[in-house]
Amino acid sequence: MLVLVTYDVSFDDAGGAKRLRRIAKICQDHGVRVQYSVFECDVDPAQWVVFKSKLFEEYDSKIDSLRFYKLGKNGQNRIEHHGAKPSFDIFKDPLVI
Repeated sequence: MLVLVTYDVSFDDAGGAKRLRRIAKICQDHGVRVQYSVFECDVDPAQWVVFKSKLFEEYDSKIDSLRFYKLGKNGQNRIEHHGAKPSFDIFKDPLVI
């Protein structure tokens, strides 16, 4: 299933920069960055449970936010890209890990 993950990490406390890096790393392990704090992630239900759990462990629910948009199995058909950056299709383009 395709899930769009977005996050906003507060820098109001000393740990903000560190949380931001850790959350970005977790997202990079499961998907492709399409904007600074936005990732397209193709995961199965079991991977989704683990991925989401890791994110919840890292963020601070009092000052940070996480948003998940579940686009489903045919999510790639719901994406349109326009603008400066070249589009990357996580379903068709090769991904080197």
